[in-house]
Amino acid sequence: MIRITLTTLKLNKVEYVSVYKNIMEILKYKRVHMTLIDPAAQSPDRSVELAEKADKAGTDFFLIGGSTDIDSRLMDKTISGIKEKTEKQIIIFPGSRSMISRYADAIYYMMLMNSTNIDYIVGHQIGSASILKMMGIETIPMGYLIFEPGMTVGRVGNARLIGRDDENTALSYAFAAEFFGFKLLYLEAGSGAPEPVGCNVIRRIKESVKIPVIVGGGIRDYGKARSIIDAGADIIVTGTVIEKHSNPYMALKDIISAI
Repeated sequence: MIRITLTTLKLNKVEYVSVYKNIMEILKYKRVHMTLIDPAAQSPDRSVELAEKADKAGTDFFLIGGSTDIDSRLMDKTISGIKEKTEKQIIIFPGSRSMISRYADAIYYMMLMNSTNIDYIVGHQIGSASILKMMGIETIPMGYLIFEPGMTVGRVGNARLIGRDDENTALSYAFAAEFFGFKLLYLEAGSGAPEPVGCNVIRRIKESVKIPVIVGGGIRDYGKARSIIDAGADIIVTGTVIEKHSNPYMALKDIISAI
C-alpha cells in the first residue's frame, strides 16, 4: 500500500503543511479530486454536512469559496466547522479580496487571465497581499481561464470567454500561464455548466505545458469525469453536484471512482 507523507515547512518554529507539495505527491500515483463548497449556497452546518459526505466518498481536498458576496466571518465559520470533521486540507477558492480565513491551509492566489476587469487580473490580489503575508497562509499561484458558457463566474468576472473547443486560444493562454510561473492552470466552464471544457482543448494543453491542469464545471457523472481524465486532466473539481443531488455521497462516489 502506498503511504502519503505530508511535506512540512518550519517557519519561526511553527510547523506548516505544504498543500501544493502534497498535491504534487498525490499526482505521482493518481489523479486528484477536489470538492468545491460555496458557503453562500447554504448554512455553515449544511456545508459541514456536505464536507463529511465528500470526505467519506473519497475526495482529496476541499475548496471553499466561489461566490463574491462572502465575508471572512462566514469563511471562518464554515472552514473551522469542516476542520472539526475532516483531516483533508482546505484551500480557499476566492471570488474577492474579502474571502480570507485564518483556518484555511492555503489559498489559490489566482489571476483570472481572460477577464476584462483589472480587479480580477491583479486588483483583488494586491488588496489581499498584505493580509495574506501577515497571516502566513500558503499561497499557490494559479492561472484561471473561463470557457463558454461561463455561467455566473464568467459574468461576474467580466470574462472574455474562450470557446470550449478553441484549442489555439486556450493554448496561447496556457503558454502565458507557464511563462508567468503559475504552479497550476485551472480550466473553468462555470458552476452548473451543461458541458465541461472540450476534451480536445484539455488534451492539447496537457501535451504542450508542464504545469498540472485542473478542470471544473459541468462534471456531473462518471462518464464526464472519465472523459476529462482520459483527456489528461490532473485534477477535477466538482461542486454543484454535491449541493444539488438528492444523494450527494453516491453522486460524488460515482465521479471519484472515475479517477
